[in-house]
Amino acid sequence: MVSFADFETDFVAFAVSAAIVAAYYGFLNIKARTNPTYTIHGVNALARSLWVEHIMRNASKDVMAVQTMRNFIMGSSLMASTAALLVVGTLTLSGQAENISQSWHALSFKGSVATELWIIKVMFLLLDFIVAFFAFAMSVRLANHVVFMVNVPEHDAHHTLSPRAVARRLHRAGNMFAIGMRAFFFAVPLVFWLFGPYFLLISSIGLVIALYHLDRSESDEALETVIRPAVPSQATPTDISMQAKYAK
Repeated sequence: MVSFADFETDFVAFAVSAAIVAAYYGFLNIKARTNPTYTIHGVNALARSLWVEHIMRNASKDVMAVQTMRNFIMGSSLMASTAALLVVGTLTLSGQAENISQSWHALSFKGSVATELWIIKVMFLLLDFIVAFFAFAMSVRLANHVVFMVNVPEHDAHHTLSPRAVARRLHRAGNMFAIGMRAFFFAVPLVFWLFGPYFLLISSIGLVIALYHLDRSESDEALETVIRPAVPSQATPTDISMQAKYAK
């Protein structure tokens, strides 16, 4: 008979890992309130809104709109299929707890190797992949709705099909896709948890560090370095002021 004390190390490690991830997303939300384009997600949301307005105001862009939405739907469908396969693989893994639970903990310095704990870990991993599948499936559903809406000319559109309303629906589809990708990322620490609690902590810290570099959009200083043209050595003050103006 196992007790809670036997699982204490693993549960503490899971709680700390969840707190690290939650603190990271709290930090992102605070930064996004003052600067909506601080993260790449904010930049993507802005791009989607401008794209929808451009498409609905230019009837000649209908073919490009369909091709773009088709590519988006194909990507979401592929990820949903991948999540479904991972769900099946995780269910298969849950039936082998007695055979591999101890061998997978060979490198673990501390932590229980009880079959009950192994099942709990696999259930968390299964739940993560189910969330990913649902998010990608919802992304496909919402994008299929937008395919018809985005080709409606703005001047003929009902107020519920205005560019702003259509952009909100496309933004929801993009958010669901992002949630699915986050679920895939969070699966990495959960997989390492199968090997022991300390692997969970280390992988969670590594994931947050990686996401910190991936989530941020390019800074204004970096963009200026790329965009600003070289100033000729014999340039007049007027030329320099004009170059500085258009480099911003």
